[in-house]
Amino acid sequence: MKTIRLGLIGMGNIGRHHAGYLMERKVGRCELVAACATSAAKLEPLAAKGVRPWTDADALIRSGTVDAVLIATPHYSHTSLGMAALEAGLHVMVEKPVSAHKADAERLLACAAARPSQVLAGMFQLRVEPRYQRIRRLLSDGELGRVVRVNWINTDWFRTEAYYASGGWRATWKGEGGGVLLNQCLHNLDVLGWLLGRPSRVRGFCGFGRHHAIEVEDEVTAYMEYPGGATGVFVASTSEAPGTNRLEIVGSRGRLVLEDGRLRLTRNEGDMLEFLRTAKGGFTKPDVWNVEIPFDNAVAPHAQLMENFVAAILDGAPLIAPGSEGMLSVELANAIVFSALEGRDVELPLDGDAWERRLGQLIASSRHEKKVVAGGTDDFAASFRR
Repeated sequence: MKTIRLGLIGMGNIGRHHAGYLMERKVGRCELVAACATSAAKLEPLAAKGVRPWTDADALIRSGTVDAVLIATPHYSHTSLGMAALEAGLHVMVEKPVSAHKADAERLLACAAARPSQVLAGMFQLRVEPRYQRIRRLLSDGELGRVVRVNWINTDWFRTEAYYASGGWRATWKGEGGGVLLNQCLHNLDVLGWLLGRPSRVRGFCGFGRHHAIEVEDEVTAYMEYPGGATGVFVASTSEAPGTNRLEIVGSRGRLVLEDGRLRLTRNEGDMLEFLRTAKGGFTKPDVWNVEIPFDNAVAPHAQLMENFVAAILDGAPLIAPGSEGMLSVELANAIVFSALEGRDVELPLDGDAWERRLGQLIASSRHEKKVVAGGTDDFAASFRR
């Protein structure tokens, strides 16, 4: 095999974005040969360019006309479609989240683990952004010393009522499985796990439909404790304008701040924990030096993830975002909401079955009536770079 025949399943906002760069041949050794949507009208532009249209995803998967699929459908179908594709012998790239909840993610990953010759990857494009790669390298090289605290204020995900009304599945327990955490902030939670690993405990405080006519969370503050003793706070909202995106990581050797397109390091001359134990004066501090770390933005990050996916299939290259690593962001989103609903700390690893049962209760007891209004033509691509 020299070229991957790709099928795209889902032609919503993100599906159309993927179709755009794939048709422009920005991914080498990959040809978009098929696309699937429940609306035939959405497929007409691609069909006119020679892409075979399908309105039945299972039929596309079983057709024998594709080697791999990119799944860009609403959350709950990620697991069922991913498993069907794997069982049909296909390679799979799944948009975020890999599944709507942890128990489903475990099912998808078990299916993939039973088929080690097939590739399962997650579309977590922030991993190719140089700013996060530099932070990860600084942490792995020990430049910050022992991490003691992380704060991430993620409130620049402003969404209007028109956004939530643009799809019947949006912002419902049954259609999405959650709100700002599972939809908007999944990439940020993925980066958090990629940088620092899994917390051992979380406590979530959520506003459910606090500022929007929705039933899921649109405002979140979460406290986290990590196995090594570090603590963290994660704040998210789709109700706040102008909003803030500030990531601060404090270690015993200094502090990193990513905000407003700048990455700044304040470096202690020595280890602050050692200094506080040995300093003779009561009000002294370690001397510091400051540096701004330059970075460029990634070019076509989604296409880069697809390039890596193709290389993993054809060359055995390591994945940037293995599907197995996609479960942590789902687990964090689930655990924070579960904690808020239960009014207590939640230990990690999360009991996925317990959250699945609780989610089932939320779906069964929902009385929320969703009003759907045709959306506008806003360009949502600006929301990619966080």
